[in-house]
Amino acid sequence: MSTYNPAELKYANSVLPSLSILEAQEKQFKLVDRMSRYFKGKQFLSMGDLGVSPKYKRPEQTYLVERVMADFFEAEDCALVRGAGTGAIRTILSMLLSPGDEMFIHTAPVYTTTKETLRILGIKTVHADYNHLEEVITAIRGNQNPKVFYIQHARQQPTDHYQLAEVIKTVKEERPDLPIVVDDNYCALKTKGIGVELGADYSTFSGFKLLGPEGIAVIAGKKDAIERVHHYNYSGGGQVQGYEAMELLRMMTFAPVSLAIQNEQVEELCRRLNEGAVDGIRAAYMTNAQSKNVIVELEDPIAQGVISISDEHGAATHPVGAESKYEIIPMIYRVSGSFLEAQPELKEYGLRINPMKSGSSTIIGILEKVIPLAKEVQHR
Repeated sequence: MSTYNPAELKYANSVLPSLSILEAQEKQFKLVDRMSRYFKGKQFLSMGDLGVSPKYKRPEQTYLVERVMADFFEAEDCALVRGAGTGAIRTILSMLLSPGDEMFIHTAPVYTTTKETLRILGIKTVHADYNHLEEVITAIRGNQNPKVFYIQHARQQPTDHYQLAEVIKTVKEERPDLPIVVDDNYCALKTKGIGVELGADYSTFSGFKLLGPEGIAVIAGKKDAIERVHHYNYSGGGQVQGYEAMELLRMMTFAPVSLAIQNEQVEELCRRLNEGAVDGIRAAYMTNAQSKNVIVELEDPIAQGVISISDEHGAATHPVGAESKYEIIPMIYRVSGSFLEAQPELKEYGLRINPMKSGSSTIIGILEKVIPLAKEVQHR
């Protein structure tokens, strides 16, 4: 069977380059090296302290983990905050914007919780198509009011193909004073660099998506706004406690290599499906619809049935944190909300498949069982 797949070629530019296993290994080594710069042996082998240390105005080990991360991501400063990735985005935007202020965003469906953040904070938006740098330049030159340029690193729609580094460079050449905030959720420790490493002012991402504890997020970037984050988060109950910070740091050590192996299986699964490994599939292609995964287009409108039946055959049918420490078995799920907004037909024909910690053969085995069963249900 031919491996030519127009859909895969159509969206080839939308896939973000992932770290190889060797590159991921180097990330691991770099992170551990930074740990040894800031921690004494006995400190690292403790679970972590609690409360508001008089010296640091937060737990001492939270402060040390923040120093490690700032150094690792080559940023001026770092803050650990509550609320996962959404909380990090909401927090840094609240430091940079006031209600009624304007912000540049990409012309595409906005991630659900980000849309709610804009509503809660009363932020007005100015749109530009980041896939075309000339439109970014035109928007910046024609609109001097926006106080932030906001970029989502992962794709918001299947046709996105902008390169984060190029967009950041273009914005800084036009308006060096304009703060750039990058939502690096689903991309930290998976791609060659996050926003701050590529010239942005701030990066935000969830530690939960890097095998860490629930609800903890990272803001890395310029010292000024991050110092204000710490100032306004003085309450002891709002602090990320030392034991939570230590758990995040420990688990982040294992994330790069684990996620690089997962990326290999995403690519392997896509290849095998396009070579005809499973009947009933019209096309398969990789996207960065949130996490990197395989979008499968079925020949029949049975996607909902496939998802439902997959649960009985050992696949997760909804995410926990999109690559959290709990997500081991493969996930067969609906296409993301922003992708469905762009391509509504995928509701009945599309699947989003993430191998998680499985091999591609496990997923193929499940699909071979569930697609015929879903067809039977449809024809009853």
